[in-house]
Amino acid sequence: MYKTMMLGIAFLGGASLASAADMAPTRSVEIRWTAFGVPHIQAADEQGLGYGIGYAYARDNLCLLADEVLTVRGERARFLGREGHASSGLDNLSSDLFFRWLNRDQALAEFRAAQSPAVRQLLSGYVKGFNRYLADTAQPASCRGAAWLRPLHEDDLVRLVRRLLVEGGLGQFVEALLGAAPPGASAARVAAPPSLARLADFRLERGSNAIAVGGQRTENGKGRLLANPHFPWSGGMRFYQMHLTIPGRLDVMGAALPGLPVVNIGFNRHLAWTHTVDNSSHFTLHRLALDPKDPTRYLFDGRSLPLSKTTLQVEVREADGSLSTERHTLYESRFGPLLNWPGKLDWNLEQAFALQDVNLANHTVLEQWLAINRATDVGGLRSSIETYQGIPWVNTLAADDQGQALYFNGSRIPHIPLQRLSTCALPALVAEGLPGLDGSRSECDWQNDSGAAAPGVVAASHLPLLQREDFVQNSNDSAWLSNPQQPLSGFSPLVSRDAHPLGLRARYALEQLGKQGDQPFSEAFLKALVDDNRVYQADLLLDDLLAFCASRARDAQLAPGCSALASWNRKASLDAGAGFLYFQRFMAALELDEVPWRVPFDPADPLNTPRGLAWRQANAASRLSDALRQASREVADAGLPAQATWGQVQGVQRGSTWIPIPGGDGRFGIYNAMQSERQADGRLAVVSGSSYLQLVSFDDRGPVAQGLLAFSQSSDPASAHFKDQTELFTRQAWRRLPFTRAQIDADPELQVLSLQMDD
Repeated sequence: MYKTMMLGIAFLGGASLASAADMAPTRSVEIRWTAFGVPHIQAADEQGLGYGIGYAYARDNLCLLADEVLTVRGERARFLGREGHASSGLDNLSSDLFFRWLNRDQALAEFRAAQSPAVRQLLSGYVKGFNRYLADTAQPASCRGAAWLRPLHEDDLVRLVRRLLVEGGLGQFVEALLGAAPPGASAARVAAPPSLARLADFRLERGSNAIAVGGQRTENGKGRLLANPHFPWSGGMRFYQMHLTIPGRLDVMGAALPGLPVVNIGFNRHLAWTHTVDNSSHFTLHRLALDPKDPTRYLFDGRSLPLSKTTLQVEVREADGSLSTERHTLYESRFGPLLNWPGKLDWNLEQAFALQDVNLANHTVLEQWLAINRATDVGGLRSSIETYQGIPWVNTLAADDQGQALYFNGSRIPHIPLQRLSTCALPALVAEGLPGLDGSRSECDWQNDSGAAAPGVVAASHLPLLQREDFVQNSNDSAWLSNPQQPLSGFSPLVSRDAHPLGLRARYALEQLGKQGDQPFSEAFLKALVDDNRVYQADLLLDDLLAFCASRARDAQLAPGCSALASWNRKASLDAGAGFLYFQRFMAALELDEVPWRVPFDPADPLNTPRGLAWRQANAASRLSDALRQASREVADAGLPAQATWGQVQGVQRGSTWIPIPGGDGRFGIYNAMQSERQADGRLAVVSGSSYLQLVSFDDRGPVAQGLLAFSQSSDPASAHFKDQTELFTRQAWRRLPFTRAQIDADPELQVLSLQMDD
């Protein structure tokens, strides 16, 4: 087998195939690829490990990472022109201006200076490994010869990390930041302000489900973890599978985001963990009282302070190939940059609004995940979060081989004591779900919390934590009902909220967990939560909707939708009939936040309310009729076959192949949450959703893991691993994940590469 592989990859300049015994002790890096292109990387130290990661990642996603680096360098418009968009959806010019501001030289230098030697070696190794592959190998067709395809620098990885950090805060307000200008100044260059819908989309696109099971509810008394993160299928938030080993010091497998030399979600010999996007506040908005004499000054504790100005400069390639220069001025207060959101956060003669992001100074994020990678039990993971507080905007759930299960919202959250929050909060913004504060008084500033890892941050000891031996779960809800037997309550609303309706994915999971009685939560049971593709919202209201249909049997306009709904299997499975199309459009027309529930939400019964439709009420009946008619029109206008199944409607294009994808909108309570965009032919192309699936148990020999990467390892259409796992995902065929050396070497598709590092 090894001779065959030598011939197969001998073109790799400077690389050789070898056994582990032939490796030089410190300057060799071994990569063993198993089925579906998953690299198992072994090195003697962190620099060697980073080298292997960078090399392996470049093999699969060289063009993707180069494009993302172009973004975070703020150079898209220079190379690609003002037309076009970054993977975030921002136009090239807006993206460049934002990242020139975010990744200023001083910010990069401060981040670099704060890193430990181990993290510095991982970063430097990653860059060298990526650049080695770039120098030695033919470029992929999708970026071959591109002027922007250049060697990496260590600062590029820092830029990528800083982009990740602000995803939960400032990154959602880029248009408002670039649109901020003093009253009377020229019109803002960015026409489209953010919207509450866009802010909500952050949690939809980067959501997740997770269940950590303790030893009381498994067959062997050891822990078990289901990880089902919902992340984008392309761009800078696209996961990548890998296995990292430094003998005697590190042995961890899982998935990482582009440019990160650590595992973000994964498992090791004793511990498995995952993350779900939390609903805590990672930023605050501060209303500035402006100086009546000058709208570029603001009053703070009675003193007039000037806004600082930063003039950004970006080169733009015009249509004729010439380069022009765009300049833009940003304004900042002591809290952070000013925003302009017309009708909500206006900069006028009396007031302006600034945003303060708790993660702008988060320098421990990489050290945090490296410490989690090394943790040997739930206690060690918990201790690492308490020490570093580097988690930016996610909950952490974990289970270990000792039978412990953990939920911990250990993310960075601004600290404002409750008694101050009550007098400092801005009711109008709070009512909109925005954390607004009075920015004219120092008493409304973030406060230092005893034991916190950073100034102005809530100490980890004061954050929601639940360690149990039965289970904990989360699906992007607050910490409140992570386990209903032990509610977590009494926290600041910036941290967690009690007595609010649960999301439907959490209700679905808790209902299914409850139905198990005293039975163990088996691997098959947990996997089925995802694979069943149940539309839980249909369980809550479809019976009433069909009763309403029966009461309107003579209305010919309602007949097509009612008939399709009656025959639907209440799933988002590939074989689901047209009823699911009608249900989605019906719920969109009805508006999810304004459903006329028959039984409204009851804080005393949060697992069973709200439910039903108040279809016998005249106003509700009128709304139901209108929504059904609109759904019928929209389904007809989509031009899809009348008997189209969901598998014919939703999928993803991989080259010339359309791969059907199960699942649907997580707001409907579908655990296998998917987000899709409508195409010209009426079909829906998946853009985000279930990404890296991981189900980990433990036995006496270590982890027993299964899962897959839904969108496959490589973004290169020429790669053998461009669609192979996606074809597994369409069949919901999770695979065993080889972890031990024996399991890796037993893989029939094993390829081994030994890289000699250059000095």
